[in-house]
Amino acid sequence: MRNVSRPRLTPKGRATRNRIVTAAARLMFEQGVAGTSTEDVLKAASLASPSQLYHYFGDKRALVQAVIEHQTESVLDFQRPLLSRLDSFEALEAWRDAIVAAQRAVGCRGGCPIGALSAELSDHDLQARARLATAYCAWEDALRAGLQVMQDRGELTADADPGYLALALLAALQGGLIMTQARRDTVALETVLHAMIERVRCHATA
Repeated sequence: MRNVSRPRLTPKGRATRNRIVTAAARLMFEQGVAGTSTEDVLKAASLASPSQLYHYFGDKRALVQAVIEHQTESVLDFQRPLLSRLDSFEALEAWRDAIVAAQRAVGCRGGCPIGALSAELSDHDLQARARLATAYCAWEDALRAGLQVMQDRGELTADADPGYLALALLAALQGGLIMTQARRDTVALETVLHAMIERVRCHATA
């Protein structure tokens, strides 16, 4: 695919671009980035010719960057109602339960969209790795903010480190999702998230 400057998009153009990115994200999640060709994307997005894809993306790497952004928004949007008020132990448990329920709903297949892209791209695409690291930071910051509110209200001890606990929660979640994908059950995911919430509870006051 040849490089072209991105045009200013009309509402119809934005809708077409979104359709391309959505189709590419689904294919790359199911088949991997390497296993998804531009021809696959053309067919899935119902585009008549490659020129329609060239109009929005100069090459496959640019499309992958858009897919990373799309998947990041999808993952965070799903959790945002919970992440926005993740400031109590009850809220942490509700967040855990929602993630577990989501995995059960898809038969424990696919794992984390951000994690899948990270595993495939981080060692070979520096631009993709940087964007994925930013995605993880946004996720981590949302977890940290809730824990910080709990500490500010005096519900966590002064020696609790919200940043450390948030990173540990996110890392545990990612590991649990990988095991869930391999085992086809949510036992490992439930176990590790329960253990991490109990770790946070060790800092509860009173």
